[in-house]
Amino acid sequence: MNFPENVRYTKDHEWIRVEGDEAIVGITDFAQRELGDIVYVEVETVGQALTEGTVFGTVEAVKTVSDLFLPLSGTILEVNPKLAANPELVNTDPYGDGWMVRMRIDDIAAVDGLMDAPAYQSLVG
Repeated sequence: MNFPENVRYTKDHEWIRVEGDEAIVGITDFAQRELGDIVYVEVETVGQALTEGTVFGTVEAVKTVSDLFLPLSGTILEVNPKLAANPELVNTDPYGDGWMVRMRIDDIAAVDGLMDAPAYQSLVG
């Protein structure tokens, strides 16, 4: 499994990569493996200010639908446009082209409260 050092992780298996005052959010390699083949990603929260832990969308796999939880409070700015036609990018490149949303973070210091790669690796074994 892949555990990039340049992102932070949540117990709900989302990751966040900070880029200035914005961040990219997706699901982890562990999560996509557990879900199986991703067939659809739905995010209808663009433009909305949401709090940490709020459901910002869903990801649909062949056999299940799973909620997506926002790692930090902020505003959803964009949904990855590639996912509409190619949701399988979440499986093939979860930390790259398979990202879910771009967001503006309310409190950049809150990132430090999320797990680093070794802590997340310990969580998922």
